[in-house]
Amino acid sequence: MIINLFPLQISASDFAMDSSVSPAQVVIFMVVFAVIIGIPIVINAFKKGGPSGTKNKSGGGGGGGLSSIFSGFALQRLAKNIGLNHLQTKMLEYVFKTDGVTEPEKSIGNPVLLDRHFRRAYRIIDQSTGSSEEEIQKKLGILFSTRNMLENSPIGSISSTRQLKDDAVLTITFGKEKIEVVVLTPKGENLVVETPKNVLGSQIKIPRGTRLAAVFFTKSNKGFSFETRVVGYGSQGGHPTLLLAHSTQLRFLSQRRFRRKHAVIACFMNLVYVEGSGKKQRLVVDKRRLNGNIADISVGGCSIKAMAPVQVGAKFKIEFTQRDENVAALGQVLRTNRAGMNTTIHIKFLRVSQRSMNIINAFVYEYANE
Repeated sequence: MIINLFPLQISASDFAMDSSVSPAQVVIFMVVFAVIIGIPIVINAFKKGGPSGTKNKSGGGGGGGLSSIFSGFALQRLAKNIGLNHLQTKMLEYVFKTDGVTEPEKSIGNPVLLDRHFRRAYRIIDQSTGSSEEEIQKKLGILFSTRNMLENSPIGSISSTRQLKDDAVLTITFGKEKIEVVVLTPKGENLVVETPKNVLGSQIKIPRGTRLAAVFFTKSNKGFSFETRVVGYGSQGGHPTLLLAHSTQLRFLSQRRFRRKHAVIACFMNLVYVEGSGKKQRLVVDKRRLNGNIADISVGGCSIKAMAPVQVGAKFKIEFTQRDENVAALGQVLRTNRAGMNTTIHIKFLRVSQRSMNIINAFVYEYANE
């Protein structure tokens, strides 16, 4: 909207002061007059895209104009609701500005779109030539901590079982049993799922009216629980179905603290033990190595498949290569699963350098992929 300003139809005599008008009143009048004239000019400048008068040409929405101001307000509100700290909020603002985002809530609710924004920011920071290696690693650490907070945020989540996708998997609790059933269709008056079966493949008949607890996870790894009840039974495509009551009371869960990715990465494990006592205690890395393969990993820990059995509680130095860079972490065995000659070792990381954490996160989020 362009505001046209027309000359005021007044004469010089209109400004003549009579004896009843003081100089202070004249000053106040002139200030008010300037404000009235200035506001439309400022608004008009913002409408054109800023003081320079350049219009915003980015199709995805960029910075500039009133839209950026309102996007900034929306971003601050979203960041506060998510629980981001000051540095994370500034990083999120940088990520969105880098990719020309003007609708932050839409992006936060779309994991694919959100990763596109973060991937672009990651590459810009990682390839920066004007910062030291320490500064780059620190910025990447803030970038990934911000992305992880968004990963575990309920913002942009579904609010009703009617929004479930076909083929979504529900885990329902019936008595002491936990049974997985596939959603056939969430549309209609009831939530239609396949009939539950026991380990022998026989149908489990749950009485009508029975209240059930259910849990499911979305493709973006967000977990939800809700309560429902058995409405009845039906059939679809010649197969028996279970009809459940829809729910709008979904409770947000977090599957894991950090995103985890399946992998096949060769690694080495060195046993770490404590030597000395009191203030003279120190960790010693055994020179003997165990070979293994990382089956899945996050910045919080990993699972390793190895031939040699290990003790729960044992500490290991774990080393592997990713993107031609060495990664090292100190971990502790939480539990093991033995299957024939192989042992799956579940490890929690105790110490990981910032650089190693960034490499792991870049792999998990697939930001380093060309």
